[in-house]
Amino acid sequence: MAAAPGASQQSLETQHEDMVHDAQYDYYGKRLATCSSDKTIKIFDVEGENHRLAETLRGHDGPVWQISWAHPKFGCILASCSYDGKVFVWREQNGQWARIKEHVSHTASVNSVAWAPHELGPILACASSDGRVSILSFKDDGTWDTVMLDGHGTGCNAVGWAPATVPGSLIQQGPNSGKSPISKRFSSVGCDNLVKIWVYRDETWKEEEVLEGHTDWVRDVAWAPNIGVPKSYLASCSQDKTVLIWTQDTPSAPWQKKPLRNEKFADVVWRVSWSLSGNILAVSCGDNKITLWKEMLTGEWECVSEMEEKAMAAGGQH
Repeated sequence: MAAAPGASQQSLETQHEDMVHDAQYDYYGKRLATCSSDKTIKIFDVEGENHRLAETLRGHDGPVWQISWAHPKFGCILASCSYDGKVFVWREQNGQWARIKEHVSHTASVNSVAWAPHELGPILACASSDGRVSILSFKDDGTWDTVMLDGHGTGCNAVGWAPATVPGSLIQQGPNSGKSPISKRFSSVGCDNLVKIWVYRDETWKEEEVLEGHTDWVRDVAWAPNIGVPKSYLASCSQDKTVLIWTQDTPSAPWQKKPLRNEKFADVVWRVSWSLSGNILAVSCGDNKITLWKEMLTGEWECVSEMEEKAMAAGGQH
């Protein structure tokens, strides 16, 4: 979602018959996937500014809330989640799309799907209104392992993975010290107003931190990419019309919270997304505005760009 300040806007006729909830480019920016309340996913081939509809994927029985591309090292793979309580994993081979996994363990709407950093392998996290988070791991023999976690009792709205590289390890080890240590962590947010951090340790997933600060449902969460420094950044947004920036100075330090700005946003904040360089945060608000924010040397956050989508429905309203 995060664009460069001053980026030009381009509208796309998706041919969906109802509200579009998510749009994601693949790793190379050569394909765009969109999903909608019309229960379909559409795949577009991208050439320059031209988008050509290549495929419409059907199978969900309700609005499709979110989609996520896997890293291309695992093939051309897309995950989708829906109000119907199902998660589908789709794969394209030789120009043909097929469902390779139907995950039906949840008992309510699945609101969010996110692939882990590719260093961790083909692992998918799913967040559901039934309060649980599921972790799907694709194994070499073609089977899937499923782990169910009790995340947020009143419903889980989103999941986001931490960078795989331990913060600061690139600096501490130096360039010729071999592989950097790998961290297996993700965060979940829910209708209990909480942000939770989970870590995989001793062959099991454990709740590592519970971050309190929001006063209403938390809608989205995003980790900043690891740019080599020891500090970790986590952004969360909420129906309380705020965005909180959570920072951890070192992997063992306590988490600190700071509001992105002192006053509240004009409406519910639905999505947050970091730029690839990790220094710009995009914020999508219910008033159809997307703002871009950058941290100044003082530690305060400054709005560096604002875009308004007159015809855009706020992403993921569910």
